[in-house]
Amino acid sequence: MGHEDCLEARLLILETSGRAGWAAVAHGRSLLAVRALDEARRHARDLATAVADLLGGQGWRPRDLHGVIVSRGPGSYTGLRVGVMSAKALAYATGCALLAVETFPVLAAQAPAEVLALDVIADAQQGRVYVQGFARPAAGAAWEARQPLAIRPLTEWLANRDPAAWVTGPGLQPYGKRLPEGVRTTDPALWHPQPEGLLRLGLARYLAGERDDVYAVEPLYLRPSAAEQQWQGGR
Repeated sequence: MGHEDCLEARLLILETSGRAGWAAVAHGRSLLAVRALDEARRHARDLATAVADLLGGQGWRPRDLHGVIVSRGPGSYTGLRVGVMSAKALAYATGCALLAVETFPVLAAQAPAEVLALDVIADAQQGRVYVQGFARPAAGAAWEARQPLAIRPLTEWLANRDPAAWVTGPGLQPYGKRLPEGVRTTDPALWHPQPEGLLRLGLARYLAGERDDVYAVEPLYLRPSAAEQQWQGGR
C-alpha cells in the first residue's frame, strides 16, 4: 500500500486505559464514529458489541480493517488487559496491523500548541503518581520526552517539578487541588485520551511502516496490580 493509499486506511481505535473507555473507527485521518464504553469498567462485556456496531455502521467486516490502534497505558489494569488483548486477537485473526500507543504521549499531543513544557500525571495509588515530562523547542513542534515514564511519590514530584511546565492527565482529578498556585493545567476535556489524539499518533506510526508484534505487546503497568501486591505480601 503506497503513501496515498495509506491515507485511506480503515482503522479501528480502542481506548480502555481509564474508567470510561471508547472505541472508534477512522478512514485515514478522518474520524468516522465513536462509541462510548461502560463506565463501570465492564469493557470485556461491551467492547465486542461496540466494535461490531461501529464496523457495521460503515459496512466494514473485520477483515476489511488495515489496522487497529490501541492505548497500552499506563492506566486501569482491567481495562488495559481487555483492550490490548482484544486488539491483539483482532490483529492475529485478520492479519491487520497492530499499533499499540503509549497513553502519555497521546495526552501530550492533545495539549495546546503554545505549551512548550508539560508534565503528564496519572494516579498510581498510595499517594504516588505516574509521571512523565515532555518538552518541545517551539509552539506546535513535536514533543520529546524529558525523562522516562516513572512512578514517584506525589510530594516528591511536586517538590522537584519544573515550575514553568503545564500539567495534564487523569491524575489531575484526585490531585489537582494540591498543585501550587499558578500552575497551568490543560482543559479538563484533555485530561483523558481523546479519539483524535490516538488516531494522530497511531496513524503516524502506520504511515511510517511501523507495526507491533501481536505476540510481544503487553500493557504498560510499571507496577503489580493491587491483587498481585496482596498475593506477594501474603506469601
